[in-house]
This record gives sequence, C-alpha cells and structure tokens, in this order.
Amino acid sequence: MLSEIPNTPAIRFHGFTEPWRQATFGDYGYICMCKRVMKHQTTTKGDVPFFKIGTFGGSPDAYISRDLFLSLSHNYSYPRKGDILISAAGTLGRTVEFTGEEQYFQDSNIVWLNHSGKLYNPFLKVLYSIVKWTSVEGSTLKRLYNNNILNTQILVPQFDEQRKIGDFFRQQDETIANAQMQILKLRNIKQACMDKMFA
Repeated sequence: MLSEIPNTPAIRFHGFTEPWRQATFGDYGYICMCKRVMKHQTTTKGDVPFFKIGTFGGSPDAYISRDLFLSLSHNYSYPRKGDILISAAGTLGRTVEFTGEEQYFQDSNIVWLNHSGKLYNPFLKVLYSIVKWTSVEGSTLKRLYNNNILNTQILVPQFDEQRKIGDFFRQQDETIANAQMQILKLRNIKQACMDKMFA
C-alpha cells in the first residue's frame, strides 16, 4: 500500500496507517556490553567460545573457562536470547542475533541495545542494516561509541507493524540463506562430476 503520510515509508503492509515515530536509539534504551576478559584468561581450546571483533559472526579462536563464564554472565551485563549484537569496531554495524548458547563477547567492541522489549528484535536488525551512523570517529580503526549509536536518528512504527516488517525480512534472509546453500551444494556436485569425468 502506498503512503503519503509524513514519517512513513512509501510502501507499507496493509492495515497500518499510524505515522512512524521520529526518535533515536537512545529513546528506546541504553547500550550494554560484556565485562572485559583479559588475554591471559583465554585459551585456544576450552569450554565457552569467546568472540572477538575479528571472529564475531564466524568461528571462535579463543575460549574461556565455564567457571569464568558463569561468574561474568551472572554478575555483569549479558545478552538475552534474541538480542541483536552489533560490532562497534572494525566492520561497523555487523550484526549477529544472539542464540542463547553459552558464548562470551569482547567488551566494548561488541555491544547491544537494551530496549526492554520496546523494539522487536528482527525489526531492530533491519534498522541496523539501513541506518547511517552519525559522527563515526577514529582514523585507522573506526569505531562506534555509545553516543554515536544512541544519538542516531531512526523512524519507528507501532510494535505490531515492527513485528510484521521484522518477520517479513527475516523470512527473506532465511530464503536467501537456503538458496545460497543449495547453490553451494550444486556447485560441489558439478565439480565432483567434472573431476570424475575429466580426470
């Protein structure tokens, strides 16, 4: 459905007519991060994966003991299942949805917005993918400071519309991921056939 209402997108799902709210991320919550883990507390093999900015969204190359994990996750900030983690250094704005598995993350380099349920996390993930961060600072290694995130302007619909949008784009992402897996499988089959036919 096309819309000409100020502060709403040109296209939106049927049944939603309320204007979107102009706000900042800071209007919805505050930035959280895990407690700092020192290098001597990590090992190359261990109980709980420890994700640094270089391994965020990939495979871990460091671990911490389960005792340390339990102590830190119970006594300091720790994400809840579904929270959208975001990289604040290196590749800015890279996101990972926290699955609830036992993992730990590198303090100020990987953060999340504690919004107390005011935002639908799949919708928040969409926002992160299109937002233009304000006042990104740094020379060689750019980073997002808490205020850069909290002061960034966003447009936000009512929660029911957030859910509709978030679920739509989550389904799109899943369809794309499944298609990419199928393409990889077909390429591997093709290569195996070629290797056997033309060896």
